[in-house]
Amino acid sequence: METTKACVSIRHVSKQFGKQQVLKEISLEIMEGEIFGLLGPSGAGKTTLVKQLAGLDTPTSGENFLLQEKMPSLKLIEKVGYMAQSDALYGELSAKENLQFFSALYGLKGKQQQQRIEEVMKLVHLSDHLHKLVSNYSGGMKRRLSLAIALLHEPEILILDEPTVGIDPVLRKSIWEAFNELKNKGTTLIVTTHVMDEAEKCDRLGMIRDGRLIAVGTPEELKQKTNSATIEAAFLVYGGA
Repeated sequence: METTKACVSIRHVSKQFGKQQVLKEISLEIMEGEIFGLLGPSGAGKTTLVKQLAGLDTPTSGENFLLQEKMPSLKLIEKVGYMAQSDALYGELSAKENLQFFSALYGLKGKQQQQRIEEVMKLVHLSDHLHKLVSNYSGGMKRRLSLAIALLHEPEILILDEPTVGIDPVLRKSIWEAFNELKNKGTTLIVTTHVMDEAEKCDRLGMIRDGRLIAVGTPEELKQKTNSATIEAAFLVYGGA
């Protein structure tokens, strides 16, 4: 059996904004083909960390490596998909025009572009709304379109910052099914969340509180180690609450 190797390596990463220290000495390895969850309350530092992994920010000290390349790296743009917490969409364009714009940035053209647009819209259940202006989309639909855009170029690593905020429970379930399908195809997913039932769906979790990584393990391991019935209870034990 071949051993899975780390495709993300975070080494002694700290981040300061002025006098405020947002990340404190974080070291972590994320393996190929796993769904890794970063769990913590708002303001814990999750977004700051994933922005660095997506190449949009740099640490004050320490280093981040994706696929053995030090971030930020232009080389990796086509191998990484990133879905931010706020939707970066053009409201005056239709969903299709948004998808065409972003897929052109990734070098997708012609038939291949059209095929990928159809595939990702089907995945997020928006096929019937392809020609609708994004300004007429609901908040949940915008989240799903952002996810579709992040998936267009079939990235090896997909970084999702609170991907299911504002999405109803039924759709949330189907989006998690899509995440598992992607994982089965070999994609590595990094998901930030503060929703406990989503944390349970991850292969492994990193718990973050006040900029520190307080625990890492499978949901089962974290519950067993703290003798907790739920991830929420385990988080409170690790967090010293």
